[in-house]
Amino acid sequence: MTEIDDADVSDLILRHAAVKGALLPLLHDIQHRLGYIPQAAVARIAEGLNLSIADVHGVVTFYADFTLERPARRRIQLCMAEACQARGVADTCAKLEAASGLKIGETRADLSLSLEPIYCLGLCATGPAALVDGAPQARLNGQRLDALIGEVVR
Repeated sequence: MTEIDDADVSDLILRHAAVKGALLPLLHDIQHRLGYIPQAAVARIAEGLNLSIADVHGVVTFYADFTLERPARRRIQLCMAEACQARGVADTCAKLEAASGLKIGETRADLSLSLEPIYCLGLCATGPAALVDGAPQARLNGQRLDALIGEVVR
């Protein structure tokens, strides 16, 4: 954890410490500010909220919205749900994997890009869909997919 991360986590723990049921709101705030929950912060969160380390770790690892790893600078979260499957996400995935050199679920070693599965973005009628750096993208085939590859992947 960097000094900046450490200061941010300490500040957020202080803001939430006196609030009953503060764990989830605190974790969301840390995730939002840093992009992840630093593993080194789990024990400090537990101490600050008077919880066990196991309790905090269990919550962080249970919810898919939280991650203990620093995220890539660019993220493509490709919807793999049934509607997107019916609309050709397998071909979209194969093309993204070939262009990026990543398999779905992998991150480049330099943290420049990750290709992640996600399930149902509510864009079922306009799939294949994805979140690209948190922004929804629909109809990811043909020219739209080629543009995404040119802009984000390479």
